[in-house]
Amino acid sequence: MDPVHAFGDDALGAHDAVGVVEALRSRRVSVPEVVEAAIARVERVDPVLNTMAHTDFDRARSASRDPRGGYFSGVPTVLKDNVDVAGMPTRHGSDAFDSPPREADGDFARMYLATGLLSLGKSQLSEFGFSAAAEHARLGPVRSPWDPDRSAGASSAGAAALVASGAVPIAHANDGGGSIRIPAAVNGLVGLKPTRSRLAQDKVMREMPVRIVSDGVLTRSVRDTAAFLREAEKVYRDLKLAPVGDITRPGPKRLRVAVVTEAGGRAASPEVEGLTRDTADLLMELGHEVEEVPAPVPAHFADDFLLYWSMLAMVVLRSGRLAHGRSWDPARLDNLTLGLARHCTRNLHRLPLATARLAASKVFSARFHRRYDVVLTPTLATETPRVGHLSPTRDYEEIMDRLMEWVVFTPLQNATGEPAISLPLARTAAGLPQGMMFGAAAGQEAQLLELALELEAARPFPRIQDA
Repeated sequence: MDPVHAFGDDALGAHDAVGVVEALRSRRVSVPEVVEAAIARVERVDPVLNTMAHTDFDRARSASRDPRGGYFSGVPTVLKDNVDVAGMPTRHGSDAFDSPPREADGDFARMYLATGLLSLGKSQLSEFGFSAAAEHARLGPVRSPWDPDRSAGASSAGAAALVASGAVPIAHANDGGGSIRIPAAVNGLVGLKPTRSRLAQDKVMREMPVRIVSDGVLTRSVRDTAAFLREAEKVYRDLKLAPVGDITRPGPKRLRVAVVTEAGGRAASPEVEGLTRDTADLLMELGHEVEEVPAPVPAHFADDFLLYWSMLAMVVLRSGRLAHGRSWDPARLDNLTLGLARHCTRNLHRLPLATARLAASKVFSARFHRRYDVVLTPTLATETPRVGHLSPTRDYEEIMDRLMEWVVFTPLQNATGEPAISLPLARTAAGLPQGMMFGAAAGQEAQLLELALELEAARPFPRIQDA
């Protein structure tokens, strides 16, 4: 199918988030005009792409007349429907329960909106974020604007489809196994998973035994991601981490880059492997030192991560009535959620060791990064699958095998807590975006952003309106 986008000659134009800020400050456009343009764009793309879990356009219009301060004051956005926002339900991509509007913002939303971003509502995700494709038997699939026959990728799919299609310039995403980086790769966006604790998080995320989830944003430019981190640090800072600061240009240091094209016994497809080596060649042309190496991951890592992931589903299943009240109906959960819960129940005796090994993964990864500044992998092992390939109506074993084949490279940084960024540096023969991922040691977001700015300048990112 042809690409679907809403770019046009309105108050948003083709601006990224920083461009919208500049247009607002120069008074070329007003906040109400920008918000109306974003609402119109959402209404144009959502019937095809299925991006929105909840809309609150009337409140957005009201807020646009007196926007709160902050660098991004008045810039339209959406938050993912697994964080609490006052006045909106939190449904977690599921219809297994009813969710009344929340009384207060969660810790992440409070920080996020304090930068001045103005929310239009909440974006759709896979059920409880468990699948790398946001498809649901009753809520429907979230589709890629680059090709609506394809998945928009992972639990931040709704956010990514909105940004890629031009509906909003920046959107909240979070990442427990790749859900910032995967939809960035699929939709031609920049997706940075920050270092663990870099940004504020809701309580439920903070209390995980291994804090695999990180919150962040999806953007169309590196400068937007850098600006968001800079502004977020003004609201919230973990004092154990050095600040990212204001990253506006490439760094002078030439980096030692390790290239990895297989992990966990699974390799990138021949096409994706070739695109990764092409990216490595670009790095060498820019003067970086590049070396192909085996994956720095123990053989047991994939099984350990799957077991820990399945534990989260088991907790959802067993605590559903307590967490969500009488409306909770586990019969409405999808096959993946139920299959993951069964997997954990059957392997519960292995969970303590798996959790301990995941917690210790930061040790071997830190050792690896003493030798290499950055590791380059493809974000995903194969081209974006078509809608239905990862449908939650399939048998659990079939869904899981297909997920493990596609999502090979992203979970490592969730276990280690290190940062990683997906950049839209490659295109497949079918013309689809194929992200390239760069990982670094804990706290090294500035290094990744400096490299990303250099790569963006050397190989400008594709625009959906030119496809």
